[in-house]
Amino acid sequence: MNVHLTRNRAALAIAGLLLAAAAPTAYAGLDTETSPAIAPAPTRGTPYVETQLFFGTDRPDGGPAVTDRQFMAFVDKEVTPDFPDGLTVQSGRGQWRDTNGRIEKERSYELILLYPVTAAGAGDRKIEEIRRAYEKAFGQESVGRVDDRTRADF
Repeated sequence: MNVHLTRNRAALAIAGLLLAAAAPTAYAGLDTETSPAIAPAPTRGTPYVETQLFFGTDRPDGGPAVTDRQFMAFVDKEVTPDFPDGLTVQSGRGQWRDTNGRIEKERSYELILLYPVTAAGAGDRKIEEIRRAYEKAFGQESVGRVDDRTRADF
């Protein structure tokens, strides 16, 4: 009986070693980045920076919320002159933790700007001016900002 247990354990150990050795090869086929069956996406467009700005509409002092009309007037006055080639505005609902630690939920706007990487320095300064102008005009604690490099083709 001991001979059978020893043979079974040896067989299991060998099977385990074979599986362990073969596993990396089996999983390598699942790697889509190096798999020859999937061609990489073609590179198109010009290098751009995509900036997303997030504007809340509730006022911390309890005043009336920023209206669509007020926000679009702000865009026309403060954003369009610096980014006349185009922009996107989306309405949304957002939440964030204010400086007092409260979770604030409010109607919001997302403004998306695309500008060439070559204009990133000037774009950055203009965007910071836009953020400060909104905070001042509508009593906001902050305007959220996300930047990402991308490629764009028009």
